[in-house]
Amino acid sequence: MYISEICTRDVVTCGRGAGVQELAQLMRDRHVGDVVVVDRGEAGAMPVGIVTDRDLVVRVLAKGLDIAAVTAGDLMGEPLTTAFDSEGVYDAIWRMRSHGTRRLPVVDARGALLGVVTMDDIASHLAAELADMVRIVPSQGRREQQALGRTQPEAITRVPMRAQRAAE
Repeated sequence: MYISEICTRDVVTCGRGAGVQELAQLMRDRHVGDVVVVDRGEAGAMPVGIVTDRDLVVRVLAKGLDIAAVTAGDLMGEPLTTAFDSEGVYDAIWRMRSHGTRRLPVVDARGALLGVVTMDDIASHLAAELADMVRIVPSQGRREQQALGRTQPEAITRVPMRAQRAAE
């Protein structure tokens, strides 16, 4: 599955000059934990960084910095790690692990922002895939029973291991 199929397309963005107050308000109003910093051009919004709620707390508030003097450009991590929309889920996992990041902006072949994929997005996708796999086992057993002409699986008598050892 391509990463573009599971990424969030409604991305909250800002320019490099956005202040801490603006970033915090965007995060609160849009119920997100990150804002992608972009440069806007002819090709669209080109991601250049990302600012998280943790960045605001740890790098600004906890240090007692003047929030009026700090911008998104000061806070964004560089270089930004991105994923191409044509990459697979496991490629994104590898990229996150190798770069120590929990979020990846997803870009097209020109580098324009299409979405963001998070660890939570990938975990939800993988959980759904595993749930689908687990459903195979009972249906396989039913098909085998029907092929044998049985409608209900025969009861299996289970003897506790302790009882088996005592009988030996």
